[in-house]
Amino acid sequence: MTSEAVRGRPSAARLTRTPSIVDRLRDADSTKIPFSVEFSPPRDEAAEARLWRAVREFEQMQPAFVSMTYGAGGSTRDRTVRVTGQIAEETTLLPVAHLTAVSHSVAELRSMVGAYADRGISNVLVLRGDPPGDPLGHWDKHPDGVEYAEELVRLVRELGDFHVGVASFPQGHYRAIDLEQDTRVLVDKLRAGAEYSITQMFFDVDDYLRLRDRVVACDPEEGAKPIIPEIMPITSLRTVRRALALSGSALPREIDDRFTAAAGTGPEEDRAAVREVGIELATSMCERLIAEGAPALHFITLNFARATREVLTNLGVCEARV
Repeated sequence: MTSEAVRGRPSAARLTRTPSIVDRLRDADSTKIPFSVEFSPPRDEAAEARLWRAVREFEQMQPAFVSMTYGAGGSTRDRTVRVTGQIAEETTLLPVAHLTAVSHSVAELRSMVGAYADRGISNVLVLRGDPPGDPLGHWDKHPDGVEYAEELVRLVRELGDFHVGVASFPQGHYRAIDLEQDTRVLVDKLRAGAEYSITQMFFDVDDYLRLRDRVVACDPEEGAKPIIPEIMPITSLRTVRRALALSGSALPREIDDRFTAAAGTGPEEDRAAVREVGIELATSMCERLIAEGAPALHFITLNFARATREVLTNLGVCEARV
């Protein structure tokens, strides 16, 4: 399948060039929970070198897949395509490309999907995306674009044999009226052809379990599709607070208090102490998620491998680095 086929009519051949994420999860070693990791496009040469060090270290750990994020408003579009393509072509990893609707026309979205197809990438994580500049600001549909992620799921599925995932929100999306509406939106995305979802990061496992229960109650058939929990091993309190604020959420009070105590009262947070609490919390969350039957674990890495490796070592999923 080529970009020309994608930009024009849907391909009649509909050939699959890479495994789907659902296939990877189903075929994983039954003695260990599968895991995946999220990378971000590097902003300069030094950051790119750091990314590739993490890529090569994770490659040895054999994740089920890796995903590459996509900047608001397409701010990292070209870099995202290039690096995701390189991972597909130069490593043994299975990449999932992010695709957002914000600030893009349908023609541009077709072009993006075509660019991924040219690099042999058929797994796409579809997101509506956040407005550039202010993620919590007003969301404006591109005049020639799509309004909702559900529409983007349908668009990608119509363009060829792509495997599509979507986002889900254990605490509800901040733009949703309530959890009931948020659940219906997720179910609609799954009904449109999404095969699985990856959650926004969370720090209360009960929120994930309640999300899973809501989806099953709303539509048992769609509720059978994997909901993959996203975990962020916290190594900097300042970093995680900033990331959560941009998504309209915050750390639960009890957990924030633990990290605040670890960070100390000095002008700079005690990173070693924060990191220790972060690894402990991520490990305990993962242990409970595994016990509750989560289909996989997805880690935010910030393009570093060490913290995720430590959590996976604690879980017995991989060996400590010698």
